[in-house]
Amino acid sequence: MNKRTCEGMMTVSENEKTGEKLPETAQLGEADIRRLQDDLPNDEVLYDLAELFRVFGDSTRIKILYALFESELCVNDIAQVVGISQSAVSHQLRLLKTSKLVKFRREGKAMYYSLDDDHVRSMIALGMEHTEE
Repeated sequence: MNKRTCEGMMTVSENEKTGEKLPETAQLGEADIRRLQDDLPNDEVLYDLAELFRVFGDSTRIKILYALFESELCVNDIAQVVGISQSAVSHQLRLLKTSKLVKFRREGKAMYYSLDDDHVRSMIALGMEHTEE
């Protein structure tokens, strides 16, 4: 992986011990900067994306999502699998539901939770794959 700078400094390879340097990086022109700015999603969309990643930023919520990866579970089962209280699970599930990461169905008095869709499953799988590289 290369380190890059924007002020015309030399780009230096990660293996600095060799002393090997790459050519200077070119600064972008105004048209290129404007094009990149135009391609950025609007602030509201970026805010929503940041909020989604914030939800993924808690290991307890990740444990709950991972527990739901294979099958739907009730709050009691999730609490036992994850090792936290039912009230803590309920609190985390409320955040996960609000973020549309989990869904639920009612069967009598029992509520069963599962991942909302395959996108959630994909995000977890890709995250695990990335961390295991």
